[in-house]
Amino acid sequence: MAEKRPLILITNDDGITAPGIRALIKAITPLGEVVVVAPDAPQSGMGHAITVNDTLYCEQVTIDQGAKITEFSCSGTPADCIKIGVNEVLDRRPDLVVSGINHGSNASINVIYSGTMSAAVEAGTMGIPAIGFSLLDFGYNADFSHLLAPVQQITRQCLKSGLPKGVVLNVNFPKIDHAPLKGIRVCRQADAHWVEKFDKRTSPMGRSYYWLSGEFVNLDQGEDTDQWALDHGYISIVPVQYDLTAHHAIAQINQWPL
Repeated sequence: MAEKRPLILITNDDGITAPGIRALIKAITPLGEVVVVAPDAPQSGMGHAITVNDTLYCEQVTIDQGAKITEFSCSGTPADCIKIGVNEVLDRRPDLVVSGINHGSNASINVIYSGTMSAAVEAGTMGIPAIGFSLLDFGYNADFSHLLAPVQQITRQCLKSGLPKGVVLNVNFPKIDHAPLKGIRVCRQADAHWVEKFDKRTSPMGRSYYWLSGEFVNLDQGEDTDQWALDHGYISIVPVQYDLTAHHAIAQINQWPL
């Protein structure tokens, strides 16, 4: 009797037709039985939003003719895709959830805004190992071809070794033109933030509207961070947990006269 191949659920936040997820599917398909449940439109920056006040649609689609995978287009967020994928679409529990490859960085503070990583974290809350992959290139036509081998390497190892309970992986790839990747570093999240700016404009009807922009500011000089690794040509892997408890602060807050 043939050994059952691992069941791998794939999603993203850039939409089911985005080049990043098509590259991810190509990389992951040799490693197991692949099912895709991904948003029908871009959902970048949605964080861990879920749909509670509207209906959800999830319909089987064919994106690449001849591909031996099953795909579903979902009207919801990346987190919705995991919920409906695990509970309604799949006939058994997935062995792994893989999200991405995101068009743009999810390193440092970006992780909290990321639909890509929120999908991975949603899987983690269900006890399913998960990885979010991102490339530091926001371009729609970004080149993902050189990422197939390291994506396979990291995914294969995750399938083999598993992950600690409550932990998912945030993997980011530097944008490197005509240069090899230097390797892989397991890192901590850099202490950085965005300094927001709003470009205020006026519509033809006289209403004010705004475009959000800003500058990324890295306050962390450590050489053990994801941002340092990426700036120096390395792939960064940050183990992420969904338990947001600040355990180190419990003793201090317990001293308050409450």
